[in-house]
Amino acid sequence: MSTYDASTTGDIPEMPAPRVREFTARSIGGGFALLLGLAGLALGVGLVVWGATVAASGVKVALIGVGLLTGLSAFIAMCGLNTVAPGEARVVQLFGRYRGTIRQDGLRWVNPFTSRTKISTRVRNHETAVLKVNDAYGNPIELAAVVVWKVEDTAQATFEVDDFLEFVATQTEAAVRHIAIEYPYDAHDEGGLSLRGNAEEITEKLAVELHARVEAAGVQIIESRFTHLAYAPEIASAMLQRQQAGAVVAARRQIVDGAVGMVEAALARISEQDIVELDDERKAAMVSNLMVVLCGDRTPQPVLNTGSLYQ
Repeated sequence: MSTYDASTTGDIPEMPAPRVREFTARSIGGGFALLLGLAGLALGVGLVVWGATVAASGVKVALIGVGLLTGLSAFIAMCGLNTVAPGEARVVQLFGRYRGTIRQDGLRWVNPFTSRTKISTRVRNHETAVLKVNDAYGNPIELAAVVVWKVEDTAQATFEVDDFLEFVATQTEAAVRHIAIEYPYDAHDEGGLSLRGNAEEITEKLAVELHARVEAAGVQIIESRFTHLAYAPEIASAMLQRQQAGAVVAARRQIVDGAVGMVEAALARISEQDIVELDDERKAAMVSNLMVVLCGDRTPQPVLNTGSLYQ
C-alpha cells in the first residue's frame, strides 16, 4: 500500500480491517493445458469414429461412450483456460470461496469449475465534478480535483466493497469537501494555511485522507491535485475588490517605506555636505514636500521660490 503518514492530518475516518487479502492462485501454463485438451478432444473423436466402425454392438457402445466422455472431459478442462493481459488480473472463486488471484500475463489454466472475475490493475484517473462548498471562513467556493489511483489488492477491491469504482468516486468527493471546509480560500492570518496559497501542503493532506478512506477497498492513491479553485460567482466580484484593495495597500506600504528611506538619505546627505542649515520647521516642511512628491499618484506641480529660503 501507499506509504502516506496518517499522522500528518487529523480527523481521518477509520475503516474496518479487511477480512480477505490477495494471494496468488494456483495455475499452470496454458500452453501445456491447451495441448492436453486438444489431444483429449482428438482422442474422444477417434474413439467415437472407431466405435462406429465396429460391428459388435457391445464394443461399439463402449467405444462411443468412452469417446464421448473423453471429449466432454477435455472440453470441460479447456474451459479453465484464461488469457491474462498485462495490467489485468483474474480473481478466482470456487463455489463462492476466494481461491486466489492470477496476475501473471499470458495463457494460464485453473480449475475449470471456478469463476474468474477480470479486474484492471492499470493506473486510472478520476476527476471530480466542480463542487460548491463553504471554506473555513464560510465563503462559498468552487473546487474540483483529480486523483491518480490503481487497484493494489484485487481481493479487497472485489469482496470488501460492492463497487470499487463507485466507492473511489464517492470517497474522493467526500475527502475534497472535507478538506475544503477545513481551510480558507485565502488566509487572513500571517502564516496560516490556505487553499490558494498552500496548494502543495493541502493536496498532500488530501492524499493522506484519500488513502485512509479507500485503503479498505485495496486501492492505492498515487497522486491528487486540485484542478479548479475559485470563489463562487455570487461573491467573486466582492472578493476581487478585496484582493485588489489588499494589493493597493501592500503597494502603498512599499512606496511609503521607500520614500522614508529616500528622505532620510537626502537629509543625511545635506547635513554631511553642509549644503544648507535647516531648522526643525524647515526640515519638517522639506520632509512633507518630499513625501508628497514621492508618494503621490500624480505628477506634482512645483512652486518656485524666487525669494530667500525663509520667505
